[in-house]
Amino acid sequence: MKILVINGPNLNLLGKREPSIYGNTTFDMYFAELVSLYTDSCELFYYQSNHEGDLIDKIHEVGFEYDGIVINAGAYTHTSIALHDAIKAVTTPVIEVHISNIHAREEFRHKSMIAPACKGAVVGLGLESYKLAIEYIIRNTK
Repeated sequence: MKILVINGPNLNLLGKREPSIYGNTTFDMYFAELVSLYTDSCELFYYQSNHEGDLIDKIHEVGFEYDGIVINAGAYTHTSIALHDAIKAVTTPVIEVHISNIHAREEFRHKSMIAPACKGAVVGLGLESYKLAIEYIIRNTK
């Protein structure tokens, strides 16, 4: 089983960016924990980009072969019809995740443009949101 975790813009700054919201752990540190935790269940891969087109290209690249995609599209969540369309275009199930509770933040963050294209969403549970999405994919695909 192959699962890709995709992080969008500014998530490369986890551990440094607004630690009161996002915590002090870098995503590389957290991803290493995930890989160790799921070594017997699946292969985990990670991709991060601050560029919308690169995120779309990566979804196209794996979206017919992998068993699942976990995506935190960052601010593109609230603006990108193109990401929505890319997710709808592929057959791999996609789970949307957010570290913070987007519904408890600024009003512009309350609407997700990608949610209707995704299988489901996990929001507001910190980095644990990624783990829950991975668990879902492992239990509910193939």
